[in-house]
Amino acid sequence: MDDGWIPLNDPDMSLAEIDAVSAVLKSSRLSAGPRVEAFEDEFADYVGRRYGIAVASGTLGLMLGLRAMGIGPGDEVIASAYGWHQIAHAIVLAGATPVFAEIDYWSGCLAPDKAAQKIGPRTRAIVAGNSNGHPAAWNEFRQLAATHGLKLIEDSTEAIGSRYQGRLVGGFGDLAIFDFSQPSALCCGEGAMIVTDDPELASELRYHRSRALDERFSISIANRVPAQAGIGDVTAALGLAQLQRIDEILARRKKVESYYLAQIQSFEGIKPPYIAPEIDEIHWLLFLVHLGTRFTKSARNQIVDDLATESIGAAAFCNPLHQQYFYSTLGYKRGDLKVTEKIADRALALPFHAHLAEDQVRFIVQTAKDSSVNVGAGAAIY
Repeated sequence: MDDGWIPLNDPDMSLAEIDAVSAVLKSSRLSAGPRVEAFEDEFADYVGRRYGIAVASGTLGLMLGLRAMGIGPGDEVIASAYGWHQIAHAIVLAGATPVFAEIDYWSGCLAPDKAAQKIGPRTRAIVAGNSNGHPAAWNEFRQLAATHGLKLIEDSTEAIGSRYQGRLVGGFGDLAIFDFSQPSALCCGEGAMIVTDDPELASELRYHRSRALDERFSISIANRVPAQAGIGDVTAALGLAQLQRIDEILARRKKVESYYLAQIQSFEGIKPPYIAPEIDEIHWLLFLVHLGTRFTKSARNQIVDDLATESIGAAAFCNPLHQQYFYSTLGYKRGDLKVTEKIADRALALPFHAHLAEDQVRFIVQTAKDSSVNVGAGAAIY
């Protein structure tokens, strides 16, 4: 930030990460090796699952998960159209059909009752996400999946460290997926992790991820074609170092969150961060300002531009999937998910990372407030 620009996100790195990566670069193994296995084991242990399978991205993680579950052409998967990482693209990549359901207005997570309305004869799975770090209603989703015989997939690509009824996110789906690209608190640049307690599913996931060296000349193994979707030891070493510091990283981000919460009290016309009663702890992916209904999408975009003029990185949190061109070929259009659209049109992501000082946060919030006045929006109506 020496040039005065305040970035939207900035990974929390230390000498530990530099030393870990340097050690790999000096070794004889850069591709998948012992550090990948160690990262898988330690990350699974951290979230309380039996198995970890490291993959190249959250999107590939979901695609491989669907394949391993036997879900593909002719099948439907219910998901949210709202989010930052948008791993729901993987449903299409797996050959299945995404069925988008509404989100909860307050949490931004897929709403169980709305998902239930979308269940049909071809539905095979539900992908529910911990939106921006806020855990979904996992008790309701588990009951819904059990009642209808569906697979339950937990999208934790926007969440690490949050707790739902005493348990860390990542422990609620038949499998869960974490993403380590920016702006994740645990950042490796790229990469992701699938976690599960099912040994057969873990074995299938590893097969679909990549072919082992000793399988190169196998004839029987070729009846299913795996992807080249693993990570290397450099990425894993970075992940291990970040994982060892994760409590410190999350605590530093909590401090920055407290700066924001102190400043936004006087920001009229916004919806403050929401935490559902059953949630024990939230670690946000980004600090979101939810503008009131008198703001328009264009007004939100103008605020983003005004912040950039003052050297502040900001962004619209989401361009809902059902409004993106590809999904129009599946019959989706604006107006299909009114709550999702209302929230997405007004969600403003402000800089959020451990390197922000209190005076910077004060400047960010004041600049956003001044811009909101300039675009002519009044008080919120919810």
